[in-house]
Amino acid sequence: MKERGDADFIEAGDAAARPECIAQPLFVLVQPSQAGNVGAAARAIKTLGFAHLALVAPRHGDVRAQPEALAFASGADDVLRAARQGASLDAVAGDCGVLVALSARVRDFGPPLHGPDWLPALARDAAAQGRRVGFVFGNERAGLDNATVYGCDALLSLPTAPQYGSLNLSQAVQIVAWEWRRALGGFALPPGPPAEPAATRAEVRDLLDQARCALGALGYLDPAAPRRLLPRLERLAARSALTRQEVQILRGICRAVLQRCAHGE
Repeated sequence: MKERGDADFIEAGDAAARPECIAQPLFVLVQPSQAGNVGAAARAIKTLGFAHLALVAPRHGDVRAQPEALAFASGADDVLRAARQGASLDAVAGDCGVLVALSARVRDFGPPLHGPDWLPALARDAAAQGRRVGFVFGNERAGLDNATVYGCDALLSLPTAPQYGSLNLSQAVQIVAWEWRRALGGFALPPGPPAEPAATRAEVRDLLDQARCALGALGYLDPAAPRRLLPRLERLAARSALTRQEVQILRGICRAVLQRCAHGE
């Protein structure tokens, strides 16, 4: 079990000077066996704006340069190649003040268990205290061993269906990276297309008049007994919040119908 000392903590006053303590957590993979998962994990964290990956005793010592890892990194080669690598958790995560183990299994006398909803509170506390957060993931076959879990400060579980809770390693990394990004405020959506001008009441009224004529020409509407069709069309138009372009399209359809009917087609 890791013993923590003063060297593991950054003074609170240094938090502003070292924003990476909160904005750049460390994602640690313990004994990963699949090169593809290592590359996919690098890609997963880069898509959410993170860059720090660490590997503890990977099955393949040269995993960061293996073709499969590079292929699955898919543009996150820089994160993969810069990943820390060491023989133990202490060797790669010594600058972390909080270590969070990822596991679906609760241990007796283990660290406190949390779900993803806890991460915003962790982000606030870590920022206030200037402590860097490390998320620790086990290998693909057996997950984290008890000693590693007991050496962490908290246990994070990702709730899944009771019938099948097996998450791929890189998928678990992606979920945690997404949740941590949300805890930090997230990214803004890209700007959407500009809003089209809305149709005026007069333009909608002209459309409905033309639609009435087209429906009459088709024989679908009896002008002498319109019943509830026209009021329903009016409600439909009001509910649709038509744009000017949409009104023009619908009027063009009505015009085509009237022209065909006029020629007896």
